[in-house]
This record gives sequence, structure tokens and C-alpha cells, in this order.
Amino acid sequence: MSDLLPLDEPATPVLLEGVAPPPPPDPLDALIAAQPAGHSLFRGLYNDEAAFARDMERIFGRHWVLAGHESRAKEPGQWFTVEMGGESVIIVRGRDGALRAFANVCRHRGSRICLNEQGKSATLTCPYHAWVYNLDGSIRSARHMGEGFEKARYGLKPVALETAAGLVFVSLADKPLDFSVAKAAIDAAFGAYGWGDAKVARREVYRVEANWKLAVENYLECYHCGPSHPEYSKLHALEQPLHQIAAMNAEMIGRTAAMGVNVPEIDARVGSETGQAPVFVFRYALYDGVKSGGPDGEPVAPLMGDFSDYDGGVTSCHFAPSSFFIAYPDHGVLYRFIPVDAKSSAMELVWLVRGDAEEGRDYNLERLTWLWRVTTEADKRITEDNQKGVNSRFYEPGPYAPVEPNAINWVAWYLAEIARA
Repeated sequence: MSDLLPLDEPATPVLLEGVAPPPPPDPLDALIAAQPAGHSLFRGLYNDEAAFARDMERIFGRHWVLAGHESRAKEPGQWFTVEMGGESVIIVRGRDGALRAFANVCRHRGSRICLNEQGKSATLTCPYHAWVYNLDGSIRSARHMGEGFEKARYGLKPVALETAAGLVFVSLADKPLDFSVAKAAIDAAFGAYGWGDAKVARREVYRVEANWKLAVENYLECYHCGPSHPEYSKLHALEQPLHQIAAMNAEMIGRTAAMGVNVPEIDARVGSETGQAPVFVFRYALYDGVKSGGPDGEPVAPLMGDFSDYDGGVTSCHFAPSSFFIAYPDHGVLYRFIPVDAKSSAMELVWLVRGDAEEGRDYNLERLTWLWRVTTEADKRITEDNQKGVNSRFYEPGPYAPVEPNAINWVAWYLAEIARA
């Protein structure tokens, strides 16, 4: 069921000879204009294929998105692929050490080239007709194409790529948004945690039978943490009254500074009309005595970056439209919410540890991943239940609670982006 219903037929206009009639009104634009502020979205913005297509064009076709950690392509020839909304991108380390991104589309007849999630190879070879590409995207050979074939015209299509604090970002836009403010914020905040020298300890992908926006909105608020995440709630103080959180945060920031560690906060949640990529980095406290996100609040891996001790805090980043980073002094967690179609998405979850840490010696994988596995499994369930309710003919947008400011701000940002041509 969709909210995108046909508009009432207007009276037939009188047209001057040779003047084209005005285009019919777009039902999606009418729905966006009618969306009540501070409320969840109309059903059509979650469920309708036209809304999903608009998301792919104006959100994922315009904004930078997290692709992963560059340690997945650390050596020349190593590559990994990133999927989003029907597009596939290859991230590959060249022989010159440079990291590049290319559309995973053969220039012959369009076949996917890299069919696996990651690998290592001296060249990139299309499995369909064996066109071969160098690691810099130039074409190396094209079988039986004849003497008149101009190889220089048929290199892989490049995709814009940036890195910050070891994280890899890509943009599908012809003219990508300026990444400089986001890069400076991420480098400064997560560089303090040593993420540039980190490695991936574990990566998991969860398929979610729900629209990607429902998954993002769920992540943006902790109103549900008490009922749904008792494991998280016993460690993190986000559900406390604002004045209490402010006092705990001040103590935590003081402990960080006493170690000589500087973790800046920045709120640059801006729209694409500014020409700038949005980013929001903030900090919050753990409860007294809690050091990290382990089953008992105790450390789960060796300290990282500039940290010589545990400061009792967490650094978090919301990177619009659909990526989130979490840093404890001894490990990091990356979230990627990936659109699949109008009513399904995926959550990619990545755990980072110090680059020289060894599983079994320096960390136990079960303890390292425990918190965010149980949290993500619960998030998958409640988000899918949310989608089932949105599908109901009885659903209508409901008001967000005052304790959901990040969700309120993000939905307003989203509506402005999909309304902007």
C-alpha cells in the first residue's frame, strides 16, 4: 500500500497554440510537502518504488558513503567490492600503492568483473569475455578486437574516492561534494584512536526486511535502548536525563584530556546545497567503572592510538546518509546501512582492532564482538517489526519523542535532500 495516490484531475487548461502543456504534478513531491514536521515518514516514503528511486538518485547518487576500512586492500592487487542500491564499486590497491575506485562494469558489454566480496590479483579480468584491466583501471588486453580498437578509450569508469583515519569513502556523483570538512573531523577524532593503523578483526552482514531509512532511524535514537537493548543500556549512559549526561560527559572529557588525548567534536550536519559533505562527531560517557563495550564492561583488546588508559567514554560519528562509527579506547565498530530495494536493506558491521593485535593472544573474538552482535540482532528484529507495522493500512506518521533529537534532525535533512533537484 502506498501514499502516492493520484491527485485529483485538474480542469483542462486552455493552451496557447505552440505552447507545451505544463508537466503533471509529481505525487512524490506532493507527499514530501505534506509530511508533518517531527513525525515519522508517510508510508509511501518508506515503501514506494518511486521514493526508493528518488533515494538512489538524490541521496546515494549525491552523497559520500563509507565503503570500508583500507586494510581490506592493504597490499598491491588487493581489492574489495561495495554494493549499494544496484551499483557495485571495486576498491583496489594499485602497484604504485594508491587506492582507487572503479565501477564494477566491464567496458565491453557491461558484465560485473569482480564477482566476490574481496580478493587479490595482478590484474582485473572480466570472467565473461576475458577483457583484462590493469590495477590503475586502464585496459591491458581485449581479445580479438582487431587493429582499429582504441584501448585508451575503454578503461574502467573511475569512481571518486577519499580516505580519512583509515576509512574509505566513495561518491557516485559526477561532481562530488567537498569532503574536506568531513575529512578533517574524522582524521582528528578517529586518528586519536589509531584507526589509520587498525585492521578488521571481524565483518558481518545482516539482511534486514525493512526499508533502509527505518534501519537508520532506529540507530539514531536510544529511546528504544531500555526496552530492546539491556546489554547496551547497562554500559552506556545515553538514556539518563540530559543534565546528568552533561555532567558525566564533562568528567569523561576531563579524563581524556588528562592523558593528553584530543578528540574534537564537530556538528556539520549540512545539506548538499552547501556543497559540503555532512558529518557529526560527538562524545558520550559510559557508566562509572565501565571501560569498554565488553560483556562485563572490561577491556576486550589492546589500547589503540594515543590512549594510555581508559577514559570511560565513547566517540561516535554520524556520517550522512547511512554510516556510523563508534570508538572505544581498545576497539572500533563501523556500521553501514545499505539500501537493497524499497522494503529491504542490509546492515554491514565491522570491528576494528590495533593493527598488530592477534586473535587468541591479544583479543577473544567472542568477547570483542558480543555487544554489537546482540544489539544488531535485536535491531534487525525490531526494524523488521517496524516495517510490518508501516505496511499496515492503519499506519500513519507518529510524533518523535523529545529524546529522539538525532532522528528528528536526520528526517528533516532527508526530506530536504530528496526535495532538492
